[in-house]
Formats: sequence, C-alpha cells, structure tokens
Amino acid sequence: MGPLKLVVLLAIMSPHCILGETLYESLGLSSTATLDQIKKAYRTMAKQYHPDKNKEPGAENKFRLISTAYERLSDEEKRRRYDSIGLEGCKKDGGDDFGGGDHPFASFFGSMFGGGHGSESGQQVNRGGDVTIDLPVTLEELFVGEFIEFTRSRSVKKPKPGTRKCNCHMEMKTRSIGPGRFQMVQEQVCSECPNYEFVNEDRQLEVEIELGMRDKYSYPFPGEGEPHADGENGDLKFVIRQQVHSIFHRRGDDLYTNVSISLVDALTGFSFELIHLDGHKVKLSREKVTWPGAILRIANEGMPNYENNDKKGSLYVTFDVVFPRDKQLTTAESEAVVGIFGDKQSASTVAYGVPMVREKGLAEGHTAPRVYNGFTSPSSAGKHLGNTLR
Repeated sequence: MGPLKLVVLLAIMSPHCILGETLYESLGLSSTATLDQIKKAYRTMAKQYHPDKNKEPGAENKFRLISTAYERLSDEEKRRRYDSIGLEGCKKDGGDDFGGGDHPFASFFGSMFGGGHGSESGQQVNRGGDVTIDLPVTLEELFVGEFIEFTRSRSVKKPKPGTRKCNCHMEMKTRSIGPGRFQMVQEQVCSECPNYEFVNEDRQLEVEIELGMRDKYSYPFPGEGEPHADGENGDLKFVIRQQVHSIFHRRGDDLYTNVSISLVDALTGFSFELIHLDGHKVKLSREKVTWPGAILRIANEGMPNYENNDKKGSLYVTFDVVFPRDKQLTTAESEAVVGIFGDKQSASTVAYGVPMVREKGLAEGHTAPRVYNGFTSPSSAGKHLGNTLR
C-alpha cells in the first residue's frame, strides 16, 4: 500500500479529526474557539486573502475556503451539527450544508465523496447562479467602519426519502430488428441519486464595512447564491456603492470640500472648526488674505487607506469668497479701500489673452482688466499663481 492510499484510508477511518481540524485550522483556530474569536480570525484573514487585495496564486481559493469555513462555524446550529457528525456524517447527511459540491473541502475529499470539484472525468461542475446586490454605504460608514446585518431568504436543498434520476445524458445504442439487421437509436441514460427537496430558509449574514473600503468593492459570500439541483450553489456578492455626501467628495484616499467665507474674513483672516465625518473637529485658520478658489491642504485628514489603516489621505478645502450684494461704499470707504490696495486698474489699458510671463503686481492684485477665453485658456492668476495656500 502506497503512502497516498494510506493517508486516504486514515482520513476515512478518522474523518472527524481530519476535516474538523481543517475547518478550524483554516481560520487558525482550535475547536474550542469562541464565536468572537471566529469572527475576528475571519475578518483578519479575509482582508489578507481578498481577491481585490491579494493577487498571488491561490489567494482566491484560500479566501473561498476561509469564507465557507466561517459561514459554517459562525452558525451555532451548523457548528454543533458539524462537530457531532464529522466528515462521514457530512457525506451521508447530504443536503445543503456540506453536500452538493458547495463545501470548500470537496476538492480535497472529492474522490471519497464520489464527486466534488475535482472530477476525474474532467466534466465541469454544475453551478447555481450568482446573486449580486448593491449595498448603499455612507461616507461616514466607510470612514469609521460598520457592521451591517442581513436576513437572507433562499432555497436550501434538503435530503428527502427515495431516489431520483440525475446526470441524464443521451447515448447511442444498438438494437436488433431482425436476423442480421441492427438499428442505432438514441436513449436517455440516467443515474440514481439521493432524493432532495428545496426548502426556504432565513440566514443571518453580516457584512463588515471596513475602514477605507472603496466604491464598487465586491464582498462575496461563497455558496449563498442560487442553488443547483445537481451541483454547487452560486455566490452571493454585495457590491459597495458609496453614496454622495453633502459636504465631502472622495477621490481615492483624499477628501475635498468647499467653504464659503465672507469678504471680511477673506481680507482680515479667519478661524473656525470644521466637523469631520466621525465628529472630530478640524481647525481652519488663516491670518493672510484668502482669494476665491484658494485651496488649503490638511495632511492626514482624508480617508483611511484600505490596505493600511495607519495611513490617511489629505483633506483639501477650497474657499469661496462671498461678496456683499446691493451695498454701495461711501466716498470715505472707497478711499480707504484704495488706500489699502492701491489705485484702480480699470482705467489702464485693457489686455487681451493670457500673458506668457508673470505680470508685475499680480500677487498683490494690481493688474489691469484682462479678457480671455475661460473654456480654453487658464486665467492670468491661474497660470502664474498657485492656488494652494501656504
């Protein structure tokens, strides 16, 4: 007897030990692990092996394995049943929990189960349809993280007394129709399989909205999709749909927002607090003049990086200056403004187009009126002056 056959024989003789350790050890746990430990281990490993993050060979299979192990062990009834009946019980019990090919370890024990993912015939395993659901998520939830629970109602395959026809296919057979005469006919040939029925069941699912998750991120639940009569279940996939926020706009890990300030604040300076997504306050202050469209960059106040939550993007604040309307300055007020900012420039020669070199007095606001195509050309200030505040 070769070593491979000996290993298989040991697995059959002690099935609960082999599969039990594999289920728990796939999450790096012992069979005495608590539900909280199972959840924590799954979240850590799922983040490590998620196909969107890990492109190494085998990462996707590893992710499916730990996802399905978590789905079994996090359900109290399934875990108790699994711990009590082991591998041989799973094989005999059939049904949706461990039969029908949706069990992730079928590829390891397929020959003992009489099928599974690794079919020796090379035939493709039948599979139910995938179910994709859009999951609206707020920017606040993506910033601080959240857990969302769902009740999933779907058809589950359960054992039923008797047998049924399965794996039906057409075969050519020869029939005798007389002495020395034969006829080729097509006949349907079927196997006898254990009988089953579909029963609607509700299952509690939990989606973890991790810090920094991005829009269109796919969160899969292997085996929770549509069932197949003679194959494995499809997958259930939640697709993160980041909702539009009234204050912040996200680009990658950076956040953008606009703040309108009065003309007085723009000229004399300001100091106030901005309420962030998690409620903490960000102080915005400036003593110098702030021009319309000026941008203030605040490092480490953006979104947490999904791959490394210790890193954060930047917060970019663009200032809009609100000019007073329907107000006319007195002669004394006008003279005071001219005294501060210099003579009027509108009486000078009007310039056309965008200059190639920086104009004198541009930074101080001492420029003549300039006419240009705003759709195709940058403004004089935009070309020669940066908008980022220093």
